[in-house]
Parts: sequence; structure tokens; C-alpha cells
Amino acid sequence: MIIDVQMLATGQENIYDNYLFVMRNLIFCVVFLLSSSVVAGEKPYAPESLPGATILTAEEVISLILANPDLIVIDSRKKTEYIKGHIEGAINILNTELVLEDLDLIVPDRTTALLFYCNGVRCLRSSDSINKVVGWGYTNLYWFRGGWKEWTEKRLPVVTD
Repeated sequence: MIIDVQMLATGQENIYDNYLFVMRNLIFCVVFLLSSSVVAGEKPYAPESLPGATILTAEEVISLILANPDLIVIDSRKKTEYIKGHIEGAINILNTELVLEDLDLIVPDRTTALLFYCNGVRCLRSSDSINKVVGWGYTNLYWFRGGWKEWTEKRLPVVTD
């Protein structure tokens, strides 16, 4: 059997090229998976401000509740979180379930004071809810950006269901 030296060399180059191709793709996949898992693990921050809403601290929330008996407090967290603890008098309406027809039943007057909160600065549920109600014409809006995290860190009163 006669072996062509040029074919042999070409064959080895093809094997080497294939090896390099596979290794480059493997390295790319590993780097991509590592970087995406780090990014995916970090929740985004809620915006610093929301047009149409006044941002409050926990102490300001208490003052608002005491000064405004008609205030509607909306907890935008999941039901399971709400049951474990919430601000007294809060109504649980998950941001993804907030619809105008239901809110109109609870708050028909669009000038009624509404306070929204969720889990804190790494939660976007309450800011999402506020963006919705601003679009529906509600005008007296408050946002407790620090949310449940700030409330519990300051050991303020909670209600459980």
C-alpha cells in the first residue's frame, strides 16, 4: 500500500483543525455559561425615581398611613410572600395580575392616595404596578422603594395571614 505523504499531512492538519475548532467552541461555551450564570443571579435595581410617584422611606410611610385614613396600600408581591407578612391594611395585588377593571372596583376615584411596595430595591413589581396606574390616570401615588426589606430591617410592625 502506497501512502501519499501529502494526503497524510493534509489529514493530520484536518484533525488538528477539527481539534482547534472543538476546543475554541468548548472554551466559548464554558465562558458564556459562567458569565450568564453570574449575570442571571443578579436581580436588577428598581429605578431611582418614577414619574408620577413620590418615593417614601419607611418612616414616611408610617406618617402617611397615620395622616391619611383613606390611603390604599398595595403589596405587589407574590401571595406566598404576602401571607408570610405584610404591612397592616395592605391589599395584595401582584403586579402581573393588576388590571384596571379590578383596581376600579377597589379605587374608583383616581385621586385617592395609593401606596405601592414590594420586596425592596431589587424588586421591580411595585414600580411596574405604578407605571400601569400612572397610565390609567391615577394621580396621587406613593412608592415605598425600600419595600419589605427596609420595613423588616427596621423591625416595624407586620401582619401575617
